[in-house]
Amino acid sequence: MTAEQKLQNPTAGIVFVLIGILAISVNDMLIKFLSVGYPLHQMVFTRSLIGIGFSFALVQMEGGWRILKTDQPGLHLVRGLLIVIANLTFFTALAVMPLAEATAVFFVAPLMITLLSIPLLGEKVGPMRIGAVLVGFLGVVIMTRPWETGGEREVGLLMYALPVLAAFTYALNNVMTRFLGAKSKASAMAVYIQACFIVVSLLFWSVAGDGRFASELENDSLIFLLRAWVWPEGADRWLFIGLGFNSAIVGYCLGQAYRMADAATVAPFEYVGLPMAIFWGWVIWGELPNLPVAVGISLILGSGLFVFLRERQKKRHVVTEKRVHRRY
Repeated sequence: MTAEQKLQNPTAGIVFVLIGILAISVNDMLIKFLSVGYPLHQMVFTRSLIGIGFSFALVQMEGGWRILKTDQPGLHLVRGLLIVIANLTFFTALAVMPLAEATAVFFVAPLMITLLSIPLLGEKVGPMRIGAVLVGFLGVVIMTRPWETGGEREVGLLMYALPVLAAFTYALNNVMTRFLGAKSKASAMAVYIQACFIVVSLLFWSVAGDGRFASELENDSLIFLLRAWVWPEGADRWLFIGLGFNSAIVGYCLGQAYRMADAATVAPFEYVGLPMAIFWGWVIWGELPNLPVAVGISLILGSGLFVFLRERQKKRHVVTEKRVHRRY
């Protein structure tokens, strides 16, 4: 039995991904809420600095400092940079897009994970699941409404490319998590990611931390990305601490989820983030999806659930065949 096979625990993987997605939902809400007064790279730095402290504590619980040693540093670096790109592009979109809409477009990621698991992990995906993935992509097209022209659009078409890019890099990250997780603990992988966030955000600070590149800009997304650092005051300090705590939960739980279950099983459960995003958007900003967005969300959600059900059906069939074979 290989190390990867010993880790198999689909139920635990599902529980971890649900906790991780809840933390992501809270994290997204907090970043959108704080985006009007703070730069993105400051929030990323602060939450990662706090988050890496929690991650170090988890490292001690899972085996101590020795588990941070890896013989695949290059792959872990690539994985870390992928999740950094996914976060930066998605959060930049949040500055100008409704939370539910940006989240819905981003949730093409589990569909991409299903497709990427074929060439990168050797997982088998049948024609019915491929068809469901295509239906999910159709939902994204309906939400982005590429047929509308400039005056009709509340959000420019180019902005939708940001959560799509975030979805692609996030999907690659999760596929790599599945591959690297056979040898690395979830807490160690969380530390690697937090370290990447800290280094990248410090580079942003060294170049644009004084806000000199944001002074002449009119695009809200770019201003959010390049605004000058501001020391948080009052309740905002607690929100920054909450970002750090959520960051640690996300890194650990998603790392565990994709270590303990195959991508096609875990990925559909990430769709619980869609109703969470709608809830936060409605409660805090009074945002409710319009008809095209609602239709798109329904198609993406439906396709994800179909993929999951087909995967479960396939696994039951395989188990039944093995039991019959053992009898004879």
